[in-house]
Amino acid sequence: MDASKVTPPQETKLHFLDYWRIIRIRKTVILAVFLLVVITATLVTFILPESYSSTARIKVERDQSDISGFVSQGPLGTYDPYFIQTEFEVIQSQKILSAVIQALDLNTVWGKKYANGDRLKTPETLGLLRSRMTLRPVRNTSLIEISVLSENPVEAAKLAQEIAEEYKKYRLDERRRLSTGGIEALVADRNAQELKISEARTNVDNLRQNLRIPDSMASENAASPLLTAETLRHINALRIESQADYVRQATLLRELKDLSPEELVQVLPTAAQDTLLSSLLEQMTVAELKLVTVEKDYGPEHPEIIKTKSQVEDLRKKITKRTEGIMVGLAARVHSLGQGLTNLIQEVEKATQEDIEKANQSQPYFEAKRRLEELERLRIMLESKIAVESIDVKLPKTVMVEILDNAEPGAKPVRPNKPLNIALGIIIGLVVGVGLAFFIEYLDTSVKTIDDVERALQSPVLGVIPQNVGLMLEEGAESPHAEAYRVLRTNLLFSRKDDKLNSLAVVSAGAGEGKSTTVFNLASVFAQSGQRVVVVDSDLRRPTLHKMLRVTNSIGLTNYLLKQNTIEEVIQTTNVPALDFMASGKLPSSSLGILSSAQMKDLINELKQRYDFVFFDSPPIMGVSDASILASEVDMTLQVIQYRRYPQPMNIRAKQLIEKVGGNLVGIVLNNINMSQDESYYYYSGYYHDYYYRSSEDSEPAAAGKDKDKDKEKSGDDKTKLDIKPKY
Repeated sequence: MDASKVTPPQETKLHFLDYWRIIRIRKTVILAVFLLVVITATLVTFILPESYSSTARIKVERDQSDISGFVSQGPLGTYDPYFIQTEFEVIQSQKILSAVIQALDLNTVWGKKYANGDRLKTPETLGLLRSRMTLRPVRNTSLIEISVLSENPVEAAKLAQEIAEEYKKYRLDERRRLSTGGIEALVADRNAQELKISEARTNVDNLRQNLRIPDSMASENAASPLLTAETLRHINALRIESQADYVRQATLLRELKDLSPEELVQVLPTAAQDTLLSSLLEQMTVAELKLVTVEKDYGPEHPEIIKTKSQVEDLRKKITKRTEGIMVGLAARVHSLGQGLTNLIQEVEKATQEDIEKANQSQPYFEAKRRLEELERLRIMLESKIAVESIDVKLPKTVMVEILDNAEPGAKPVRPNKPLNIALGIIIGLVVGVGLAFFIEYLDTSVKTIDDVERALQSPVLGVIPQNVGLMLEEGAESPHAEAYRVLRTNLLFSRKDDKLNSLAVVSAGAGEGKSTTVFNLASVFAQSGQRVVVVDSDLRRPTLHKMLRVTNSIGLTNYLLKQNTIEEVIQTTNVPALDFMASGKLPSSSLGILSSAQMKDLINELKQRYDFVFFDSPPIMGVSDASILASEVDMTLQVIQYRRYPQPMNIRAKQLIEKVGGNLVGIVLNNINMSQDESYYYYSGYYHDYYYRSSEDSEPAAAGKDKDKDKEKSGDDKTKLDIKPKY
């Protein structure tokens, strides 16, 4: 698997430990803000002047009489929040508070106190009074608490009591004004109504005379019609019945006329219900039967036959005449029914027209009469209302404002509330401090976790270096910090694509990220493992490795590149047999591009052949071009990123510069990690830190018992200075 190709991890939600990590890292900011807010709140609390509060409690209800009047009143025991809120506004109104200001002469008193003796104007005093008073309802009751603040407890009590008294007086005056004013308005309306009634009565009398309304009709509310509703219903029923009979008879007559004489004789007895015709038909039937019988017994000239034929012929004539008579009678009946129906309709229309004309003629009179009656009813109502209100006014009244608790001077100041203010300061300080810490963390785009690096730079993290790391040559191979570099060495070796790649440049985006310490300690770990290593300080502008090793920088890399000295003369040895060092040397101002020379490439090839690993310390890659040149010439490049120092875009740009020049970036080293504050790194390197400390503690008693002299010698070796000298 290629270690340089790292799949970016999926973004995960913040865990509780992530929040706790931010709090621990930003604890200084949180503590500073917390102390600032708490100290400010405490100072303000103790600087503010003390204020005393006094409260008067009043009972407020709608006004009513001591006994019930004629006018029914609704239930007064229910709690009405709108009524209480309205009374709040009344108590705070200019009318009430102006009376309080005048009664206590607050313009003068407060002018001396707040305006250097100048009398205040009423609006100014009104604003001060409103700012000091507080109204509060008692839940589910009709009680109101009037509270007033003042530096003087006696003044606070006077103000609260006077506000309650003035409000009670206002309610009493308002009740009286409304009662008397209402009766006066009713009396004025009654008098105006009397004038309207007089004019309406005169108009009614004139219309009666002009329209000749009879006495029998004058007492009615409308003109008496000829056709009443009952009469109209009866006539309509009769008309419908006559019309149905006429249609039935006319239809029968029309159908009978269409029949032949023989058919008419057969149908007419049933249709007309005539007994004589029925009798003749029966006789005709008997005579015809007899004629048939005698014709069988006698000859055609027999007297009996002649007699019977004469009877049949006579009956036939009678039947014909009777049929004609019935048809004539039926026609006469149809005509009579039609004429009667026409007369009935004409009479009804005539009576209806007479009623309409009569109603139209008398309508103005009856409308004026109804108007007069309405005015008289309204006058009666007004007189009744005046009588009721007059009696109600005479009844004893109780203004429903009762002062239950008089205002008393306060024994202790209520403002400022020192415990509450300090507690709020503590709470707000914590909230603001934590919020600011998270806000700063949100704005901080620097590297924080391994996931940040691998997600942003798409490169593996090969090592995590803790804080306060010194030189491995001074701390020793058994130092807990050395294990972090051994982990880095192992990951670096496995990240190589080819074992022949043995030259490495350590770069960083900016200055101060610890690349010099990293390159030297990494080289020391390689040397301690038995590999021949050389460290080259290629930071020609600001070299630091020679200061860390306490050696001179008078001769080094620049001397070799300028062909002033040989390679043997510029390489120095250390007290680690397998570790050599090449200082940067003095850089002439005319040789700034010396690292891109062919001599530099030859040097790299020469060192690669002489040593197992060659390490180059470089300047910041974002500052000068030397690091980019060096990254393009060596086999591998290792980028050092200091924890929470530079923003991620800067580190990304540094990586892009390495790749742009063809450098082989094998991985990232996170430096200066605070393991105790950031739990996200503990799993990476904390376990071996605990392991080595426990191992050293367990081994000290045994080592002390066996050989104390060896302990002293070891202690002396730890304090020995580095012995670095030229190799050749």
